[in-house]
Amino acid sequence: MDKAIGIDVGSTTVKLVVINEQKIIINKHIENTKPRIKEQVKKLIEKVKSDLKEENIPIISTGYGRKLVEDAKENLTEITCHAKGIYNALGFGGTLVDIGGQDSKVIVIDKKGRVLDFTMNDKCSAGTGRFLEHTAGKMEISVEEIGKIALNAKKELKISSTCTVFAESEIISLLAYGEEIDAILKGLHRSLVTRIVGMINSVAFTPPIMLSGGVAKNEAIKKMLEEETGYKIFLPKYPQLMGAYGAAIIAFEKYIKNSRGI
Repeated sequence: MDKAIGIDVGSTTVKLVVINEQKIIINKHIENTKPRIKEQVKKLIEKVKSDLKEENIPIISTGYGRKLVEDAKENLTEITCHAKGIYNALGFGGTLVDIGGQDSKVIVIDKKGRVLDFTMNDKCSAGTGRFLEHTAGKMEISVEEIGKIALNAKKELKISSTCTVFAESEIISLLAYGEEIDAILKGLHRSLVTRIVGMINSVAFTPPIMLSGGVAKNEAIKKMLEEETGYKIFLPKYPQLMGAYGAAIIAFEKYIKNSRGI
Protein backbone atom coordinates (compact mmCIF):
# COMPACT_ATOMS: atom_id res chain seq x y z
CA MET A 1 0.00 0.00 0.00
CA ASP A 2 1.35 3.42 -0.95
CA LYS A 3 2.24 5.88 1.79
CA ALA A 4 3.48 9.46 2.15
CA ILE A 5 5.29 11.38 4.88
CA GLY A 6 4.79 14.94 6.09
CA ILE A 7 7.16 16.57 8.56
CA ASP A 8 6.61 19.88 10.34
CA VAL A 9 9.82 21.24 11.84
CA GLY A 10 8.69 23.79 14.41
CA SER A 11 10.61 25.92 16.87
CA THR A 12 9.55 23.82 19.86
CA THR A 13 8.58 20.45 18.39
CA VAL A 14 9.14 18.29 15.31
CA LYS A 15 6.00 16.56 14.07
CA LEU A 16 5.98 13.70 11.54
CA VAL A 17 3.04 11.74 10.15
CA VAL A 18 2.70 8.86 7.71
CA ILE A 19 -0.58 8.51 5.81
CA ASN A 20 -2.03 5.75 3.65
CA GLU A 21 -4.14 5.94 0.47
CA GLN A 22 -7.24 6.85 2.50
CA LYS A 23 -5.43 9.85 4.03
CA ILE A 24 -5.51 8.11 7.39
CA ILE A 25 -2.61 8.71 9.79
CA ILE A 26 -1.00 5.32 10.33
CA ASN A 27 2.16 6.51 12.10
CA LYS A 28 2.92 9.70 14.01
CA HIS A 29 5.79 11.20 15.99
CA ILE A 30 6.13 14.34 18.09
CA GLU A 31 9.40 15.23 19.75
CA ASN A 32 11.01 18.35 21.15
CA THR A 33 13.16 20.27 18.69
CA LYS A 34 16.87 19.79 19.41
CA PRO A 35 19.79 22.14 18.60
CA ARG A 36 21.04 19.97 15.70
CA ILE A 37 17.81 19.95 13.74
CA LYS A 38 19.19 18.57 10.47
CA GLU A 39 20.62 15.49 12.21
CA GLN A 40 17.49 15.09 14.33
CA VAL A 41 15.04 14.97 11.41
CA LYS A 42 17.37 12.72 9.39
CA LYS A 43 17.44 10.15 12.21
CA LEU A 44 13.68 10.39 12.69
CA ILE A 45 12.97 9.82 9.00
CA GLU A 46 15.42 6.90 8.88
CA LYS A 47 13.70 5.31 11.89
CA VAL A 48 10.23 5.72 10.37
CA LYS A 49 11.34 4.25 7.03
CA SER A 50 12.99 1.36 8.85
CA ASP A 51 9.85 0.68 10.91
CA LEU A 52 7.75 0.71 7.73
CA LYS A 53 10.35 -1.41 5.90
CA GLU A 54 10.11 0.99 2.96
CA GLU A 55 12.62 3.43 1.50
CA ASN A 56 10.90 5.08 -1.44
CA ILE A 57 8.30 7.20 0.38
CA PRO A 58 7.66 10.78 -0.81
CA ILE A 59 8.27 13.43 1.86
CA ILE A 60 7.22 17.08 2.03
CA SER A 61 8.45 19.32 4.83
CA THR A 62 7.00 22.45 6.38
CA GLY A 63 7.62 24.64 9.42
CA TYR A 64 10.35 27.14 10.16
CA GLY A 65 13.04 24.46 9.79
CA ARG A 66 11.59 22.91 6.63
CA LYS A 67 14.68 23.58 4.50
CA LEU A 68 16.78 21.44 6.84
CA VAL A 69 14.96 18.27 5.77
CA GLU A 70 17.33 16.87 3.14
CA ASP A 71 15.06 13.98 2.10
CA ALA A 72 12.08 16.23 1.32
CA LYS A 73 10.95 16.51 -2.29
CA GLU A 74 9.60 19.98 -1.50
CA ASN A 75 9.61 22.53 1.33
CA LEU A 76 6.18 24.16 1.59
CA THR A 77 4.89 27.02 3.72
CA GLU A 78 2.98 26.44 6.93
CA ILE A 79 -0.01 28.32 5.51
CA THR A 80 -0.37 25.86 2.62
CA CYS A 81 0.12 22.75 4.76
CA HIS A 82 -2.02 23.77 7.72
CA ALA A 83 -4.88 24.71 5.42
CA LYS A 84 -4.62 21.36 3.62
CA GLY A 85 -4.42 19.45 6.88
CA ILE A 86 -7.33 21.06 8.71
CA TYR A 87 -9.59 20.94 5.63
CA ASN A 88 -9.04 17.20 5.24
CA ALA A 89 -9.24 16.52 8.97
CA LEU A 90 -12.56 18.31 9.51
CA GLY A 91 -14.05 18.23 6.01
CA PHE A 92 -15.00 21.90 5.77
CA GLY A 93 -13.55 25.37 5.38
CA GLY A 94 -13.75 28.39 7.66
CA THR A 95 -11.19 30.33 9.66
CA LEU A 96 -8.28 28.40 11.15
CA VAL A 97 -6.49 29.74 14.22
CA ASP A 98 -3.14 28.01 14.65
CA ILE A 99 -1.21 28.92 17.81
CA GLY A 100 2.28 27.49 17.67
CA GLY A 101 5.39 27.89 19.77
CA GLN A 102 7.01 30.58 17.62
CA ASP A 103 4.09 32.20 15.81
CA SER A 104 0.33 32.40 15.47
CA LYS A 105 -1.57 32.16 12.21
CA VAL A 106 -5.13 32.91 11.13
CA ILE A 107 -6.02 31.33 7.78
CA VAL A 108 -9.31 31.73 5.92
CA ILE A 109 -10.16 28.62 3.89
CA ASP A 110 -12.98 28.31 1.34
CA LYS A 111 -15.40 25.40 0.80
CA LYS A 112 -12.94 23.71 -1.57
CA GLY A 113 -10.00 23.96 0.83
CA ARG A 114 -8.30 26.91 -0.87
CA VAL A 115 -6.59 29.68 1.10
CA LEU A 116 -8.47 32.97 0.68
CA ASP A 117 -6.67 35.14 3.23
CA PHE A 118 -4.23 34.87 6.12
CA THR A 119 -2.23 36.79 8.68
CA MET A 120 0.67 35.82 10.92
CA ASN A 121 2.19 37.03 14.16
CA ASP A 122 5.83 36.00 14.05
CA LYS A 123 7.43 39.16 15.44
CA CYS A 124 6.34 38.92 19.07
CA SER A 125 5.96 35.85 21.29
CA ALA A 126 3.09 37.41 23.30
CA GLY A 127 0.54 35.86 20.92
CA THR A 128 2.10 32.40 20.89
CA GLY A 129 2.45 29.25 22.93
CA ARG A 130 5.89 30.40 24.04
CA PHE A 131 4.20 33.21 25.96
CA LEU A 132 2.20 30.73 28.07
CA GLU A 133 5.07 28.25 28.34
CA HIS A 134 7.50 30.91 29.55
CA THR A 135 5.10 32.20 32.20
CA ALA A 136 4.18 28.70 33.37
CA GLY A 137 7.87 27.97 33.82
CA LYS A 138 8.37 31.09 35.92
CA MET A 139 5.45 30.05 38.13
CA GLU A 140 6.73 26.47 38.32
CA ILE A 141 3.50 25.13 36.83
CA SER A 142 3.37 22.62 33.98
CA VAL A 143 2.16 24.08 30.69
CA GLU A 144 -0.46 21.30 30.57
CA GLU A 145 -2.04 22.54 33.81
CA ILE A 146 -2.21 26.31 33.31
CA GLY A 147 -5.39 26.21 31.21
CA LYS A 148 -7.29 24.21 33.84
CA ILE A 149 -6.07 26.51 36.61
CA ALA A 150 -7.14 29.59 34.63
CA LEU A 151 -10.60 28.13 33.96
CA ASN A 152 -11.23 27.55 37.66
CA ALA A 153 -10.28 31.09 38.69
CA LYS A 154 -13.08 33.05 40.39
CA LYS A 155 -11.35 36.35 39.56
CA GLU A 156 -9.58 37.65 36.46
CA LEU A 157 -6.72 40.13 36.61
CA LYS A 158 -5.96 42.23 33.57
CA ILE A 159 -2.48 41.86 32.09
CA SER A 160 -1.99 45.14 30.26
CA SER A 161 1.38 44.48 28.63
CA THR A 162 1.39 42.93 25.16
CA CYS A 163 5.12 42.19 25.33
CA THR A 164 6.38 39.02 27.03
CA VAL A 165 9.15 40.86 28.87
CA PHE A 166 6.84 43.56 30.25
CA ALA A 167 4.07 41.05 30.97
CA GLU A 168 6.51 39.03 33.07
CA SER A 169 7.39 42.16 35.06
CA GLU A 170 3.69 42.89 35.53
CA ILE A 171 3.05 39.34 36.75
CA ILE A 172 5.92 39.54 39.25
CA SER A 173 4.41 42.76 40.63
CA LEU A 174 0.96 41.17 40.95
CA LEU A 175 2.43 38.19 42.82
CA ALA A 176 4.33 40.57 45.11
CA TYR A 177 0.99 42.25 45.95
CA GLY A 178 -0.39 38.86 46.97
CA GLU A 179 -2.70 38.27 44.03
CA GLU A 180 -3.80 34.70 43.36
CA ILE A 181 -1.95 32.73 40.69
CA ASP A 182 -5.16 31.44 39.08
CA ALA A 183 -6.49 35.00 38.62
CA ILE A 184 -3.19 36.06 37.04
CA LEU A 185 -3.22 33.06 34.70
CA LYS A 186 -6.78 33.80 33.65
CA GLY A 187 -5.75 37.35 32.76
CA LEU A 188 -2.73 36.02 30.89
CA HIS A 189 -4.91 33.73 28.78
CA ARG A 190 -7.30 36.61 28.09
CA SER A 191 -4.37 38.72 26.90
CA LEU A 192 -3.35 36.05 24.36
CA VAL A 193 -6.93 35.52 23.19
CA THR A 194 -7.41 39.27 22.72
CA ARG A 195 -4.40 39.34 20.39
CA ILE A 196 -5.78 36.36 18.44
CA VAL A 197 -9.20 37.99 18.09
CA GLY A 198 -7.45 41.08 16.70
CA MET A 199 -5.84 38.86 14.08
CA ILE A 200 -9.20 37.27 13.24
CA ASN A 201 -10.69 40.73 12.77
CA SER A 202 -7.91 41.66 10.34
CA VAL A 203 -8.79 38.97 7.77
CA ALA A 204 -11.85 38.20 5.65
CA PHE A 205 -13.36 36.14 8.47
CA THR A 206 -15.54 33.18 7.49
CA PRO A 207 -17.13 30.93 10.13
CA PRO A 208 -16.75 28.39 11.61
CA ILE A 209 -13.55 28.79 13.65
CA MET A 210 -11.12 25.89 13.77
CA LEU A 211 -8.23 25.61 16.21
CA SER A 212 -4.91 23.83 15.74
CA GLY A 213 -1.38 23.86 17.16
CA GLY A 214 -0.12 22.73 20.55
CA VAL A 215 -2.09 25.45 22.36
CA ALA A 216 -5.36 24.02 20.96
CA LYS A 217 -5.26 21.51 23.83
CA ASN A 218 -5.50 24.40 26.33
CA GLU A 219 -9.12 24.41 27.56
CA ALA A 220 -9.06 28.05 28.68
CA ILE A 221 -7.93 29.30 25.25
CA LYS A 222 -10.73 27.40 23.52
CA LYS A 223 -13.41 28.59 25.93
CA MET A 224 -12.26 32.23 25.87
CA LEU A 225 -12.10 32.25 22.07
CA GLU A 226 -15.68 31.02 21.99
CA GLU A 227 -16.70 33.73 24.45
CA GLU A 228 -14.88 36.50 22.59
CA THR A 229 -16.06 35.54 19.10
CA GLY A 230 -19.49 34.06 19.82
CA TYR A 231 -18.67 31.03 17.65
CA LYS A 232 -18.21 27.36 18.53
CA ILE A 233 -14.60 26.25 18.10
CA PHE A 234 -13.88 23.03 16.18
CA LEU A 235 -10.79 20.92 16.89
CA PRO A 236 -9.37 18.06 14.81
CA LYS A 237 -8.38 14.78 16.48
CA TYR A 238 -4.69 15.69 16.34
CA PRO A 239 -4.51 19.52 16.51
CA GLN A 240 -0.72 19.61 16.79
CA LEU A 241 -0.22 17.53 13.64
CA MET A 242 -2.16 19.57 11.07
CA GLY A 243 0.93 21.01 9.35
CA ALA A 244 2.59 17.60 9.01
CA TYR A 245 -0.71 16.01 8.00
CA GLY A 246 -1.28 18.57 5.26
CA ALA A 247 2.28 18.12 4.01
CA ALA A 248 1.76 14.34 3.83
CA ILE A 249 -1.49 14.72 1.87
CA ILE A 250 0.18 17.04 -0.65
CA ALA A 251 3.08 14.58 -0.99
CA PHE A 252 0.65 11.74 -1.67
CA GLU A 253 -1.44 13.69 -4.17
CA LYS A 254 1.54 15.08 -6.07
CA TYR A 255 4.01 12.22 -6.09
CA ILE A 256 1.82 9.11 -5.91
CA LYS A 257 -1.67 9.93 -7.13
CA ASN A 258 -0.47 12.07 -10.05
CA SER A 259 2.15 9.51 -11.07
CA ARG A 260 -0.68 7.00 -11.54
CA GLY A 261 -2.54 9.47 -13.73
CA ILE A 262 -5.53 9.54 -11.37
